[in-house]
Amino acid sequence: MIKFFLMVNKQGQTRLSRYYEHVEINKRTMLEAEVIKNCLTRSKDECSFVEYKDFKLVYRQYAALFIVVGIDQTENEMAVYELIHNFVEVLDKYFSRVSELDVSFSVSEIHFL
Repeated sequence: MIKFFLMVNKQGQTRLSRYYEHVEINKRTMLEAEVIKNCLTRSKDECSFVEYKDFKLVYRQYAALFIVVGIDQTENEMAVYELIHNFVEVLDKYFSRVSELDVSFSVSEIHFL
């Protein structure tokens, strides 16, 4: 099951976040900071799956955007990896070449997709 979905830039700023389980606001901030740090510090040669606390992180980088999905231990990492790619393809079709600015200024439209 997907626990959360994040889009962040290379500087570690969250551009979009969606939680599928209740997490308090102050805990979200700490969680996002730790998750972003774990994913952004990894080299391109390392795997895009990270074990973190009681869940797994699956992430992909597209230009200046990182998309990070937190999943439980039973979820298939490769399926989520492909889901991220499909999501980005939909954004590319909708925005005709998605960028960080599109995400920043069109958050309500992305939530609609």
